[in-house]
Amino acid sequence: MLKCKAVWQKLAPLARDSSTLCRQNMKRTVLKCGCRPTLVPRAQMSSKIPGGENMAYYILVGGTFLGAGYYAYKTLSGDKRRYEERITEMSSRSSPLSGEQPMTFLQPELKEEAEPSEAPAAEDSAADPLGPEPVAAEPVAAEPVAAEPSATEPVAAEPLAAESPAAEAVAALPEIPAHAPYLLIGGGTASFAAARSIRARDPGARVLIVTEEPDLPYMRPPLSKELWFSDDPTATETLRFKQWNGKERSIYFQPPSFYVSPQDLPKVENGGVAVLTSKKVVHMDVRGNKVRLDDDTEISYDKCLIATGGIPRNMQVIERAGEEVRKKVTLFRRISDFKSLEKIAREVKSITIIGGGFLGSELACALGRKSNESGLEVVQMFPEKGNMGKVLPEYLSNWTTEKVKREGVNVITDALVKNVSFKDDRVEIKLKDGRMVTTDHIVAAVGLEPSVELAKSAGLEVDADFGGFRVNAELQARSNIWVAGDAACFYDIRLGRRRVEHHDHAVVSGRLAGENMTGANKPYWHQSMFWSDLGPDVGYEAIGIVDSSLPTVGVFAKATAKDTPRAATEISGTGIRSESETEAVASRVMPINPTVPLAPQQGDDYGKGVIFYLRDKVVVGIILWNVFNRMPIARKIIKDGEEHADLNEVAKLFNIHED
Repeated sequence: MLKCKAVWQKLAPLARDSSTLCRQNMKRTVLKCGCRPTLVPRAQMSSKIPGGENMAYYILVGGTFLGAGYYAYKTLSGDKRRYEERITEMSSRSSPLSGEQPMTFLQPELKEEAEPSEAPAAEDSAADPLGPEPVAAEPVAAEPVAAEPSATEPVAAEPLAAESPAAEAVAALPEIPAHAPYLLIGGGTASFAAARSIRARDPGARVLIVTEEPDLPYMRPPLSKELWFSDDPTATETLRFKQWNGKERSIYFQPPSFYVSPQDLPKVENGGVAVLTSKKVVHMDVRGNKVRLDDDTEISYDKCLIATGGIPRNMQVIERAGEEVRKKVTLFRRISDFKSLEKIAREVKSITIIGGGFLGSELACALGRKSNESGLEVVQMFPEKGNMGKVLPEYLSNWTTEKVKREGVNVITDALVKNVSFKDDRVEIKLKDGRMVTTDHIVAAVGLEPSVELAKSAGLEVDADFGGFRVNAELQARSNIWVAGDAACFYDIRLGRRRVEHHDHAVVSGRLAGENMTGANKPYWHQSMFWSDLGPDVGYEAIGIVDSSLPTVGVFAKATAKDTPRAATEISGTGIRSESETEAVASRVMPINPTVPLAPQQGDDYGKGVIFYLRDKVVVGIILWNVFNRMPIARKIIKDGEEHADLNEVAKLFNIHED
């Protein structure tokens, strides 16, 4: 290029002189004769060749263009060669923790097609986005065939890919993606329901679930119910159980093959759901749209769901008792707690359960049933006058307490714990009235504390009355942040501000949050239900606000053999009673039985019935006691929000007197 420039500097004056000479000759001719100018011969260069000076000019310009093209070609060729050498050098590095990010150099043709297992999963979500149990009737789904390719085994499925440098770059991708379009914090029922809902509305969505537990999303109810009644000695390890209807299934919502590995999530063509286990989100930057994990890794997001659930509440007297006592206490919540307590129940002579609510009563019945076989002493104590005294009316609470006693449980009512101490390798529990209970192990089932640790760093509001993240009717805490499950204090458009700690609420709120994260903008209207089973023979389902301090009206009838949780699941074919109906179903099941039901009398055997909870003469809650498959009717009654002059007439809708 420099040589061409030097030649141009020498020849440029000749070109200018030639042009000037032509203009001067033209001017003289015009001035001299005032007529048509005489053509002047073209100026000749010193080469003496006709037209030689202009010919050199043309050669000069052409040579310049040729030189510039050659220079550009050499430059681009060199850049391409250096670029290829750089890729080869990067891909040949053995450590995936180097400062460079190999993902930057991935070529488009390396995108993998969606795994075969993803297609049916997406179809299943679309067909039933209202519940988290797509494989409830298919227990074999929990045992994926290892030989089949899955999103969690990309290298094994393509053994030839390792031969290319680009494939090695894929293998070196970081385990934790730097960005997730949909980030779900928490790995429980609410997160899984939200993930299914997101994928149903946006089939190509990339969803990342971050959970501090080591397990994939699973359902918690069987931990205090069916798993304790299993005859399979391996159930504790396999976490497979028989439902009341006799069908077997896994505690996990989906097998591992359903999920994409977090490493592959950014590049899976059709998206998917990935679960990052044993990682806890410790900080949330709502302005920067990113979170920080406990290992200082950061993940950015477009939209985020907080579904952190809750932490089992402990008792202050236990926390002050010392390390020896705390080692003898179980706070029951997770799979690890179930496995630990099941092992303890086989090794010790006595277990005391503190708490008379849902969890405490269910565990008492489950352990009491086992005590008949092993001789284990089971004690249950609580401050109320009867089991589930904060929920059930007093007469029904007393009846339930007698049922728990018949299961082999020593029930101690009006029990206020004053002190807990450790003596002779046993735990002594002293009550305020002077009574003393000595036991080998304690299960504290005294409630749940919503996990709101992220509220401070995220600047989110925590409700002072109910606890939990305060959200609107769309479950939204910020423009791109939603909350679902136990941790959400939401506005119910029918019943007002609430916070609910039950499985079906996690399903309903998680599903709604997932829909709203994809732009649905739906308010909370589908009332969730909850249920509790005292073994396979007594159970109830409830909806709305059920508080024993409210006025109640109960209508009961004599139970038959089909009025049990076991019989109900045999008829319906389902095991986990998670609601997914809409109130439209209620309009199709409104038969009225002409028999007039009677209010309960003291001493009655409350085999089955309906309990209405009233606020300002309006029904705000309903319990169906050993009455099943009638929840759409109850849901419609609460949604209507009307006053009823005679609830006996309303009770006819549930057909509790039919044979």
